[in-house]
Amino acid sequence: MSAKVIILGAGAAPGVPSLSLGWGNCDPDNSKNLRTRTSTYVEIDGCRFLIDTDPNLREQLIAGQIRALDAVLYTHAHADHVHGIDDLREINRISRQSLNIYAGRQTLKYIRHNFGYLIAKPNQVKNVVRMPSLIPNQVKGNQPFYVGRVKITPIKLLQHCPECLGYVFNDGEYVHIADFNRIAESAFKMVTRRPKLLVMPLTTPYGQIQHASLDEVLGYIKRFNPEQAVLNHLASESDYAEISAAVPENVSVAYDGMTINLN
Repeated sequence: MSAKVIILGAGAAPGVPSLSLGWGNCDPDNSKNLRTRTSTYVEIDGCRFLIDTDPNLREQLIAGQIRALDAVLYTHAHADHVHGIDDLREINRISRQSLNIYAGRQTLKYIRHNFGYLIAKPNQVKNVVRMPSLIPNQVKGNQPFYVGRVKITPIKLLQHCPECLGYVFNDGEYVHIADFNRIAESAFKMVTRRPKLLVMPLTTPYGQIQHASLDEVLGYIKRFNPEQAVLNHLASESDYAEISAAVPENVSVAYDGMTINLN
């Protein structure tokens, strides 16, 4: 069955241009360098997923004409990946149903503490048209779960924050990697088929304490051996044309609204 991935936003936490660096190394005349923060829409086996809820989510969902979701997956509890969560109330309003969200223990704790008003109350499910209604589900690294017919396996990403997860869909049909400096060795055992698509973050080409460099990212792409890979989560230091010229033929640089169809 075919699948579709939309990069709703391709930018790192500050976006591009950023308040401090402006366009930085990015060419302002190239529209693909204009980046909102990172969320990703995935449509696979009849299910519709959102990975993370960045602060630009409202504009992204409108631009992508996305009005329905079956589940939201969270990678970690940083503001640029969570703080658009209030916009999910509009999905509740349209669907007239509660919405399942999936995250690790620490990320769910963060959401409950800061956005507790969004969590479904026991008697609230029938009244979601007027009130937000999210149903939290805790997941653990390397322990698969199912949404509809889709098998999803969280994998552990290291040295970015205390808890950060990537997600493997259907044993590797699609692999989504969020922020990392290293990827746990156990993650590779969760991918048992050649990925059709691998999305990887590249904040800056030279890397940071919490983010891998371009050379390191390309090394991980080689290990996963996908049919195609997309570099996402790009800061002002990462110019679209320059990075595109520096990567192998099967690797692309993300931009806002980029759509990848998988057959």
